[in-house]
Amino acid sequence: MRLLRFLRAKTESYGVLTPQAEILDLLRLSDTLKYSIPSDLSKLISSGTEGWNAIEHLMSNSTKGEKRESTAKLNDVRVLAPIASPPKIVCLGLNYRDHAAEQNAPLPDEPIIFMKPRTAIIGPGESIARPSFVEQLDYEAELAVIIGRRGKDIEVKDAKDHIFGYSCFNDVSARDIQFKDKQWTRGKSFDTFAPIGPCVTTVDQMGDPTALRIRTRVNGELRQNSSTEKMVFNVYQIIHEISRVMTLEPCDVIATGTPAGVAFAMKPQQKFLMPGDIVEIEIENIGVLRNKVADHVHAT
Repeated sequence: MRLLRFLRAKTESYGVLTPQAEILDLLRLSDTLKYSIPSDLSKLISSGTEGWNAIEHLMSNSTKGEKRESTAKLNDVRVLAPIASPPKIVCLGLNYRDHAAEQNAPLPDEPIIFMKPRTAIIGPGESIARPSFVEQLDYEAELAVIIGRRGKDIEVKDAKDHIFGYSCFNDVSARDIQFKDKQWTRGKSFDTFAPIGPCVTTVDQMGDPTALRIRTRVNGELRQNSSTEKMVFNVYQIIHEISRVMTLEPCDVIATGTPAGVAFAMKPQQKFLMPGDIVEIEIENIGVLRNKVADHVHAT
């Protein structure tokens, strides 16, 4: 399934993206059938097998008419970030061979990990806010892994059992700050610097995550065009390595690194993001995450 979190008439819900590009509102269908399911997408993820069995029961025991009455058009809802407040966002650096090559950097022997705060998360259609003092704003298309089951010291062969699904992620980066600091936290942690969405594609529908096409377009111009097969560490190895360091929890987001084509590595001219630019991250079997760049407006 492709699961979306959304607002409909100012009420939050979640549902299944249908082949007709409509949304089957699971909470509305639950109300119709008087059958209880987890009250939001994060609770569904955290509930494990019990929650998923409830969804499958709901889908199997509702009629076509009941499903149709619970279906909304995409234009009638506002799609939200699928994971609003993950326990943690763990990111990888230099995890694509082509990205390392464009920087003339050696491939890492172990995953290079860093963290982003959950306050950086925004959803599809929301604006990436460029702080007034940032001049080198960059994009990074990444496959996000959504953890579904708690685990520590997870073996590679068992890693798939701990994954709920996958989403698109943009590891937005202020390169001038990142390179000035010589570490990555500040330059990648501004509010709005973690767009995610538009949906979570569950493991059963995703297929092979080690061979997915991944692309970035800026104002329609193709900037990144690669495949997850170029990862240094695949998603299962990543889960193994991270879980050796920290306990992974349901709704954790792991951003698995970006391929070649980022703005700072472009030659002969770098093409950093500017206010008004439209950034589209597209990953096979998930969809397109689209955000506009805007000037940061200070809170009053």
